[in-house]
Amino acid sequence: MNDAIGGKEEVSALARGLALLKVIGMAAAPISNRDLAETTGIPKATVSRLTATLVAAGYLKQSQDSDRFSLGPALLDMSSRYLRHFDLRTVARPHLAELSEFAGASVHMGVRDELDMLIIDSLRPRSALISSRIEVGSRMTIATSAAGRAYLGALPAAERAEVLEQIRLESGENWPSIEPRLMAGLDEYARLGYCSSFGEWHPHIHALGFALKGPRGERYGVSCGGPAYLLPKDVMLGRVAPRLLETAQRISQETGTTNTD
Repeated sequence: MNDAIGGKEEVSALARGLALLKVIGMAAAPISNRDLAETTGIPKATVSRLTATLVAAGYLKQSQDSDRFSLGPALLDMSSRYLRHFDLRTVARPHLAELSEFAGASVHMGVRDELDMLIIDSLRPRSALISSRIEVGSRMTIATSAAGRAYLGALPAAERAEVLEQIRLESGENWPSIEPRLMAGLDEYARLGYCSSFGEWHPHIHALGFALKGPRGERYGVSCGGPAYLLPKDVMLGRVAPRLLETAQRISQETGTTNTD
């Protein structure tokens, strides 16, 4: 057997082993070699050898007194290592940079700090004639910014209600004027998958926002916007919004997460 053939066989075996791990990971209960063979189309004898190898390496766990398998502790250890070194900014940045160039707008990613979104990353298009004053460390209010509203709209219902109550208390006598627009923004997020802020966070800024979720459950708000005279409402909704949603979907697919509760 020459090296080329051996290499191909090794890749094939790895692919089959990964296919088994995927099926087992998605199964609602431990799954047998027979079921694995039927689901994947891999011969049962090969499945038996692969599961035995994966059990020995700790990637699978065999149920006592049966040939049924579930994911093993070695995968948990690998996942923990991945999460310890995971930074959503690294994954998201190429996609956000592309969005920034396409829209001719600044893109900012933020995390919640009290009732603000604290900017942790900021990108500008190369063609920008006017530099945004929003830098890393800047803040956007949750109630009026596109990123903040999207972040709020993506939260589980109970957590969203808690933050809304904090905003109500903090707003005091301004709440009656803030509430209708804020609730309209949450409805917009539920219907469209993004939030808009046309002169509400800043009178001369138009922006759209969406939410991202990391694999550890951490949540982020992202805004895409700039001067209102360069990015009128019709351009933001007709041209930028579809690309913004595509960007959000690509990042979610790459991280293996969704923004559902």
